[in-house]
Amino acid sequence: MSTPSNAPKFDDLIHAPARLRICASLAPVQWAEFAQLRAALAVADSVLSKHLKQLADAGYVEIERFSKAGRSHVRASLTLAGRSAYVGHVAALRDMLENQG
Repeated sequence: MSTPSNAPKFDDLIHAPARLRICASLAPVQWAEFAQLRAALAVADSVLSKHLKQLADAGYVEIERFSKAGRSHVRASLTLAGRSAYVGHVAALRDMLENQG
């Protein structure tokens, strides 16, 4: 019997604070530009790039490069696998909190 894709499941990759905040920032939107994420998380470009790459390598985030008004831009979005992993991770954290004591 298989478990639902959004079943509570702790995810070590997502749990790192910066990656958890990236996923939380991307969850309610279709995509976010790199500059928006950098400002929301108040991190350096290199920190955001590193964590986005780790999430992309795991198949959790899709990164798209494009030009707008002659300038190069990067945007990111959660993949279906990333969204499922994030929702499952948050559910696992909630379970941990609710089952204390």
